[in-house]
Amino acid sequence: MTRTLSDMPTVALAATDGMLHFELALAHEVFGTAGVVEPWYDFAVCGEGPVRLGRFHLVPDHGLDQLVHTDLVIVPGWTDVDVEPPAALVEAVRAAHAAGARVASLCTGAFVLAAAGLLDGRRATTHWAHTTELAARYPRVQVDPDVLYVDNGTVLTSAGKAAAMDLCLHLVRSDYGSAVANTLARRLVVPPHRAGGQAQFVTTPVPASDTHPLTALLPWITEHLDHPFTVEDLARQANLSTRTLTRHFHAATGTTPLQWLLTHRVRLAQHLLETTDKTIESIAAATGLGTPTTLRRHFTRTLGIPPDTYRRTFRPRPTA
Repeated sequence: MTRTLSDMPTVALAATDGMLHFELALAHEVFGTAGVVEPWYDFAVCGEGPVRLGRFHLVPDHGLDQLVHTDLVIVPGWTDVDVEPPAALVEAVRAAHAAGARVASLCTGAFVLAAAGLLDGRRATTHWAHTTELAARYPRVQVDPDVLYVDNGTVLTSAGKAAAMDLCLHLVRSDYGSAVANTLARRLVVPPHRAGGQAQFVTTPVPASDTHPLTALLPWITEHLDHPFTVEDLARQANLSTRTLTRHFHAATGTTPLQWLLTHRVRLAQHLLETTDKTIESIAAATGLGTPTTLRRHFTRTLGIPPDTYRRTFRPRPTA
């Protein structure tokens, strides 16, 4: 498997018998269909011979030995986690990572990464129903059962189903920027971004009711991100005590009001860096982060690169 364009990331979907249909199809939809920009990903399905997926059969494009020539390897989960992952798949994933590929698991695909030793000493997650088993079988893995996905740089893991889409969009955002990922999310009719640290599930989701205190508050916050809010300010706007507001936020989003606010400030900064010529000073003011120093600190801590580097990387180049 070779690149058709030098700047086209190569993606391999590792497929074996018994894998989950949803996660496999989801990854194919994100990376294997026509993207929202050109060039998109150079995508292939890799497996050892025809793959049985319940009532379906899949014919891979290449063997598992091609994973070592790939920039990104996607490992979907499968139904029976009590069975050890296929040795050929485990070895191919280990070799791909050693060759420099990013490796991302969806749902119970984390068991493959753990068997390959890629999760030793790292935080990781999987579907909440299987986090206990993952931790017991691989005690060197720091299993976090309460997040949607974990990004360790070259090793990424997600929880199940919808969280797998969150991780795929996160990968697209890392490669192509926030604007492209948001456009893709709109096409797929899914939320454009859910932070990886958000809870996998909440016991008391926000009711579909105009009377719930966060129903009006959350849109109001996003429309006023240029204001330097405190928790007390938000509680006052919602006509709640700070303790009650915090409880509602954690139940609905799995995080605190200030962390939720910071996530949205950084998302707005990404959008402005990609789509406008605003200065860092102007963006700091527009996002409510106040000063360029504060913007750079939070932006770099959240995304791993400073705003100026982000803009050079993801700002669309003018066409002739």
